[in-house]
Amino acid sequence: MVSVEANRMREAFIERVDEEKLLDCMRCGFCLPSCPTYIQTGNNEVHSPRGRIAIMKAVRDGFVDWDSSLEESINLCLGCRACEPACPAGVEYGHLLEQSRDAIQSVKNPSLKEKVSRKLAFDHLFKDQSKMVGATKLVRAYQASGLQKVARKIGFMNLFPPMMKEMEKALPKIPKSVKREIPVKPPKSVVKVAFFTGCLMDTVFRQTNDRTIQLLQLLGCEIVIPEEQVCCGALHGHSGELEKAKVNARRNINAFEQIDADYIVNNAGGCGAFLYEYGHLLADDVEYAERAKTFDSKIIDISSLILELGIVQKLAEIQKDHVELVTYQDSCHLRNVNRVVSEPRELLKAIPHVDYVELPTAGLCCGSAGIYNLLNQKMALKILDSKMDDVKGTNASVIITTNPGCLLQMRAGIHRAGLSEKVRSEHIVDYLIEILS
Repeated sequence: MVSVEANRMREAFIERVDEEKLLDCMRCGFCLPSCPTYIQTGNNEVHSPRGRIAIMKAVRDGFVDWDSSLEESINLCLGCRACEPACPAGVEYGHLLEQSRDAIQSVKNPSLKEKVSRKLAFDHLFKDQSKMVGATKLVRAYQASGLQKVARKIGFMNLFPPMMKEMEKALPKIPKSVKREIPVKPPKSVVKVAFFTGCLMDTVFRQTNDRTIQLLQLLGCEIVIPEEQVCCGALHGHSGELEKAKVNARRNINAFEQIDADYIVNNAGGCGAFLYEYGHLLADDVEYAERAKTFDSKIIDISSLILELGIVQKLAEIQKDHVELVTYQDSCHLRNVNRVVSEPRELLKAIPHVDYVELPTAGLCCGSAGIYNLLNQKMALKILDSKMDDVKGTNASVIITTNPGCLLQMRAGIHRAGLSEKVRSEHIVDYLIEILS
């Protein structure tokens, strides 16, 4: 006898998951070598893109009854979307994953702990930037008061799961909160850009944001920062909270369309990919569908923009004796959604004193994937440990990234692998500013 929950889940999948997109999958298997969870589970089809699509279709068609094993398969997906560039049929797997998680959350009866966690994260922390600022101040107090040193000395962090322990080590030193000065318009501006500052980037990685502004000003940009902007909504969308993601998307469109900018620039791969797909997210919204497409057309990643503005010429003038061996870890969404692959590499190769070495698995996820490394710690650590083995093989002393989650994950991996004295990880903006300064 089919359970009430199974029937409700099937109805939710029928209502929310696009059947035509499911039917695009030809089961060819080209996606398999690109999927980290398929690789890490010993080629288990249940944890592959085509396997998950088969599950989605089976639930929608009523061929299987919903149970915890099916939810585990959907939840264990990183959402890295590396399967999409590999797919000859152009299956929109990322959208199917978001729709499926949205369907699951519409039916699921979560535990009290999950309810509280979701409400705190999606209704407060990633909705109201002032609350993100407040949380960051608590982290700074933890670091500056000496409590962090005491906690480490007495082994308090050993009470937490391994991934959380590594992430605590990877957190950057939070500076005192200072009011950002309004960027000065250069006498002869080359281009007018609106800067999407992001929530995590504008708090934990505030220095990187300040340096992004510095870099753009160096290249002659007029920079405008809309005060009304909010979190891009990526974490909401990836976690089955699509309606809440749409609320954030509309707020950002309202904020940015007031500015007649040539580009909307961002420095976080995960944010940039979600911003780039507002047109898809709001496709059924009569009021916002076309406005979202216009918004999408202006989205550009910082590495693409500074290349276009001629930073290579400035880098060519750098003269340093010390040569560094540098590698690069892709932001999954920057690579697989925005299809920005060559640009960061071109920048690094253009630096005279840098010897660039390609990380063999740069296109495979590092295991961060938003908050995945906190929700699926065992798999995240397996992926991270494998990644660090590959990093060791490059002999690189610097790992460059283009996303805050990736940066924290790589720094956690460096600590975990015992490489802290030999290897460091930097955001590409920080690395370039340090060189140009």
